[in-house]
Amino acid sequence: MIVATAGHIDHGKTLLVKALTGVDADRLPEEKKRGMTLDLGFAYADLENGARLGFIDVPGHERLVHNMLAGVTGIDCALLVVAADDGPMPQTLEHLAILDILGISRGMVALTKIDRVDPARVEEVQAEIELLIGETSLAGAPIFPVSAISGDGISDLRQRVADMAAETEVRSGNGHFRLAVDRVFTVAGAGLVVTGTAFAGTVAKEDRLWIAGHDTPVRVRGIHANNADSETGQAGDRLALNLAGLDKDDIVRGDWLVADPALGLFRKLDIRLHVVADARRPLRHWTPVHVHLGARNVTGRVAILGADSAAAGSSVLAQLVLDAPVGACVRDRFVIRDQSAQVTLGGGHVVDLHPPRRGRAKPERMDLLTALDTADPVAAFAGALERSPTGISIVDFAAARNLTKTEMSAALESTAAVVTGDDATALALSTAIWAARQGELLTALDQFHTRYPDRLGPAAAQLRKSLGRYIPEPLFDAITARLVADKTLSSDGMLLHRPDHQPGLTGDEAKRWEIIQPLLNQTPESPPVVHDLAQSAGLPVNGVGKTLRQAVRMGLAVQVAENRFFAPAALRAHAETFETMIASEGTVGVSPFRQQAGIGRNLAVEVLEYFDRAGLSRRDGNARHQVRPVAEVFGT
Repeated sequence: MIVATAGHIDHGKTLLVKALTGVDADRLPEEKKRGMTLDLGFAYADLENGARLGFIDVPGHERLVHNMLAGVTGIDCALLVVAADDGPMPQTLEHLAILDILGISRGMVALTKIDRVDPARVEEVQAEIELLIGETSLAGAPIFPVSAISGDGISDLRQRVADMAAETEVRSGNGHFRLAVDRVFTVAGAGLVVTGTAFAGTVAKEDRLWIAGHDTPVRVRGIHANNADSETGQAGDRLALNLAGLDKDDIVRGDWLVADPALGLFRKLDIRLHVVADARRPLRHWTPVHVHLGARNVTGRVAILGADSAAAGSSVLAQLVLDAPVGACVRDRFVIRDQSAQVTLGGGHVVDLHPPRRGRAKPERMDLLTALDTADPVAAFAGALERSPTGISIVDFAAARNLTKTEMSAALESTAAVVTGDDATALALSTAIWAARQGELLTALDQFHTRYPDRLGPAAAQLRKSLGRYIPEPLFDAITARLVADKTLSSDGMLLHRPDHQPGLTGDEAKRWEIIQPLLNQTPESPPVVHDLAQSAGLPVNGVGKTLRQAVRMGLAVQVAENRFFAPAALRAHAETFETMIASEGTVGVSPFRQQAGIGRNLAVEVLEYFDRAGLSRRDGNARHQVRPVAEVFGT
């Protein structure tokens, strides 16, 4: 169990920890010289049941609250320290407010320095403390009058801590390993060491880890868990990791060490914010703040969603807009302080890491955030499915909640979600929303057929834009692929249409097409340009161009350049040649393609540029790579 002290400066926190553990947690020479804790200190003690108890001793000075905050994230229990001679002081109140904001409900109070006052004063301060903690997360916490000098009350406090340690459940090892780094140093003969509290998962020697937001892996050479050499570490442990592959300057306090490189950095976080109950005034929208999350302290602003301010003691949805990116996962807790970093304003937990670019306070967005605001990932996923009209990114949801593949698969299975796309672009939709999006696409297509009966159908991009709502391209492609497979929809070249829709050329267009089509098919792999077609057909150039464009709209021809039209089958044959070359060579250049296709260089360039526009290929310098299969681009 990890216990963090809290309380005003000079109330005896470090001396109390020494009395409980026998270890002086002040490690810095300046701390020894000045007799005050400046940074985090650590002490450990072995209990009779074999468990190891860890203490984080935090500074009590008002200017060092940022160091205190770096130590109280991820703890199991709090030990609030109040001196009997002073009673509750300003930093007592602020530290208590921080513990309350962080939701730390397991703890006890040490009423120190009882050797300096009479029994009546002890009773007076004890009553004051009971009243003070009564409205906080530590309400009902036991109070132990103690003296670290005489030893009075220390054994009772030590026993209570041991009992609480026995009651502490081992934290779940679910999720990928995450460690909030709070110290970085080097050890002679060992190299770089980082320490911090493990928030999730497990780690073992020789594991690969990443600094969140960076793509260079590091190797775990050694592990100290709760100040003892270990082969592994897990959520809830105080860990010291000996790392290979990093220099000391590469990592700082506030960084996250993670086992999944998908766990990144964010500048905008949607949050559940609790404003401190004794705030002097409402917290206004766009207030500049200091944000403490994990061991990081970063400046930014808080946007109150759907309101101009948040009243003292209220709980609201909000968004943090940060000046620098931070590592975070959903349910991570944070504290915000004012612009001068002197007053604690509130805190809460992260709800979502992927807010929209616009409309962060729209009613539908607020409804979605309310559904996401639960610790149960399956419930959050189910609620989000019902409220996400274009689906949920599975990769983003899993990373935001720090879910392993197994955990994400369980959420998908429990909700019977429809999954589209590959691993990187996979979207999950509820069955009702999946059916609704298919219906919208077919309705839009039927409206096109009604409006343009002489056309075969719209291009995919044109139909997607006509749907009345934004549909991500991967989702649109997945819907059309399903409808084509069901034979509810047909794809002919680049056009989509109902299978029974058969337009036809009429009047002068039909007469001209009867002359033009055979000329296109004389040399299908290299059809003549429009001017040459018109000359061979004995028709006006403008008329030939008009008929060809109408033929394109009906799916009878494909325009690859301003003055070049192909029969669909001939262009598809070139695409299949391209695909064959990709299979054997990996890439395709203009000259090899020209030779293989048996066409001139200019025409080869036109055809390959059309393939780029159609989404079949992507140019990289002088070579092209295939992006999508021929059957997907040109239909069945």
